[in-house]
Amino acid sequence: MTSIFEQALGADFARLSPMMRKRFGVGLESGYACIGRGTMSRIRRGPWWVVPFLYIGRIRNILIPDVGANVPFVIENYAYRDPFGRETVTFCREYRVRRRPSRFDATMVLSDGRILDYLGTHQHLAVDLDLRVEDDGSLHLRSAAQRFREGPWISFRFPMLFSGRAELHERFDEDAGVYRIRMEVRNRVFGFLFGYEGEFTCEFPAASDAPDRLKPVRHERRE
Repeated sequence: MTSIFEQALGADFARLSPMMRKRFGVGLESGYACIGRGTMSRIRRGPWWVVPFLYIGRIRNILIPDVGANVPFVIENYAYRDPFGRETVTFCREYRVRRRPSRFDATMVLSDGRILDYLGTHQHLAVDLDLRVEDDGSLHLRSAAQRFREGPWISFRFPMLFSGRAELHERFDEDAGVYRIRMEVRNRVFGFLFGYEGEFTCEFPAASDAPDRLKPVRHERRE
């Protein structure tokens, strides 16, 4: 069985650079995890009025209110099978701007041939992801439709007027031997909301499951 990213990208997966294929090859059958450690050269946010929303999102590890330069961070990718039988990959990031770390949790599954990204400790937001492999072997990711989930009854398509679209670009720098990442979230009316850029190196320890500390408190069945 191939990884969920290989299944979503199809033949384009082979166009990724070798180290990008290894990083996004994490899956139940691969037998390894991916742990990246590095530094965000800068973490930015938009105007003052976005700050309350970022702090609200911090409660469930969805958004990060902190800003800074040369910020140490860790990203942990582990594959596991969720309670509904879906192969799931963690994308849990921890940043240390201050003494108390900030965390951004995401868990990804394959849904109808594309990657579905659940955000937060309770998988409140389900976000469709559009993936594209660039000519240099890098990966471009863009968020699409977003749906809010809360318990068995509350479910609605999240209006993009009150949210933002994320654009992420990740590549492996062969000369420096590091992964480089850049991400921005923008609202079509209000412009830039949040973003970061940095670099990291990875280790690929053997793994057959994800640690409980990286799994969401609640898994959401609805896609």
